[in-house]
Amino acid sequence: MISRKKILRFQKDDPALKALSKADEKMAYLIHLIGDYSLELEEDYFQSLVQSIVGQQLSMKAADSIWRKLQDLCGEVTPARILSLSEDELRSAGLSKKKIEYIKDLSEKVLSGILDLDKIDSMADEEVIEALVRVKGIGRWTAEMFLIFSLGRPDVFSVADLGLQRAVKWLYGLSDWPDKKFLIECSQRWKPYRTAASLYLWEAKNRGIVDEKDVAGE
Repeated sequence: MISRKKILRFQKDDPALKALSKADEKMAYLIHLIGDYSLELEEDYFQSLVQSIVGQQLSMKAADSIWRKLQDLCGEVTPARILSLSEDELRSAGLSKKKIEYIKDLSEKVLSGILDLDKIDSMADEEVIEALVRVKGIGRWTAEMFLIFSLGRPDVFSVADLGLQRAVKWLYGLSDWPDKKFLIECSQRWKPYRTAASLYLWEAKNRGIVDEKDVAGE
């Protein structure tokens, strides 16, 4: 499988940030607040997907602990190695029965070529999503996260992501939680740079800025 090292970098003169700032004054404020931003993309696509499955409905701390145990158990987390392990061995790393089923299904589909991770870079965003959601345990949100954090696609916004919803609520000073319609209408202004907008919204939440004020810029 292809492994690539790539870094997304956003600086004040970046065309994406300029376009976002021009299109949305709230986003302009957010970009000014955060400043330059960079993200190192996940290099191993298979491991990235396994980590996403491992982390479902868990805290970051718990997910990291299970992932480290799985790495120790496997040596290298590959489809063949996952399939060579028994359910009891995988459960010893802290994986639930369902998650074992999911990562084994992922491994089988990768080894069989049903999911070709070597060709996934050449696929359009929706094609990637359609291919990934065929794997048990992978839904649209997980596929969208893969588009951003592994493939570095420039125009992805996940309306189902709670962190983005919380940050949008703060940025626009909403009294109620933003619904799907508002999120879609809002994100339309950020095309074709919705990934940059997403990353800046997440970063505001990661830094605790979202929780410091009720309304951005006030």
